[in-house]
Amino acid sequence: MRSKEEMMQLGMDFARSHEQIRLFTLEGSLTNVNIPPDAFQDYDFSYFVTDMEFFKRRDDWLDFFGPRIILQKPEDMELFPAELGHWFSYLMIFEDGTKIDLTLIPLDEYEDYFKNSDGLVEVMLDKDNRIKQPIVATDRMYHIQKPSARSFDDCCNEFWLSATYVAKGLARQEMLFAIDTMNNVFRPNLLTMLRWKVGRDTGYALSIGKSDKFMQKYVAADTWDTLLSTYNMGSVAAMWEAFETCVELFRETAHQVAEPYNYRYPEYDAKVSPYIDRIRQKSK
Repeated sequence: MRSKEEMMQLGMDFARSHEQIRLFTLEGSLTNVNIPPDAFQDYDFSYFVTDMEFFKRRDDWLDFFGPRIILQKPEDMELFPAELGHWFSYLMIFEDGTKIDLTLIPLDEYEDYFKNSDGLVEVMLDKDNRIKQPIVATDRMYHIQKPSARSFDDCCNEFWLSATYVAKGLARQEMLFAIDTMNNVFRPNLLTMLRWKVGRDTGYALSIGKSDKFMQKYVAADTWDTLLSTYNMGSVAAMWEAFETCVELFRETAHQVAEPYNYRYPEYDAKVSPYIDRIRQKSK
């Protein structure tokens, strides 16, 4: 696998060798000083160009970056609709294991790009000195935010309402529905509450990454093990156990989050829990 120095030089060489490219930026985890570097990080290159069609009409210029094992062009797919407007991207994994996510952006959109940036961006090359102020990469946009009383209540409300859907799915033996609801609606609210707990404990001064991937570093070992156990969903019995574990962990964490802010733990738990118990009893 090529080194970071080699890849950045490759990206720079490509930008310098094409007159159509006027700006070159690096984005993502490689710009984040809070992310420990490893061999699996992607290179998120963006090139701001004067002529999009020069690049889009053929793909052989991508060979500059090396032999590939796979290429995806998200803006040129039928099954998955494009989401980047006038931008065009190339997701590439190379034979040495390196991955580049390369995006072409019309040059006249550079101001909107920086205005709407998530903060994790570095300017590598600016041929025309368009960027007048220094750009310093930061992940501040992703820092955990203190919940308001309303947000806290909303999270509890959604957790307990979605709990009834999981319970009904299990009572009907509709495993795929129950799993889908568990993964996409029910447990995400538990993760939100755990995230707020981490924020409370760390002064809301950090991010725990996409999909909460760094949460393990900031919760107790027994909490982490308990959370992981809720992903055991191979049978109805296992799912009921995972469901109950989620409920217990949510209840405990919600009280911990509420206490320092004098938030009231709402009555959803007290009213919904007996209802769920009745659903489970009828399913036996």
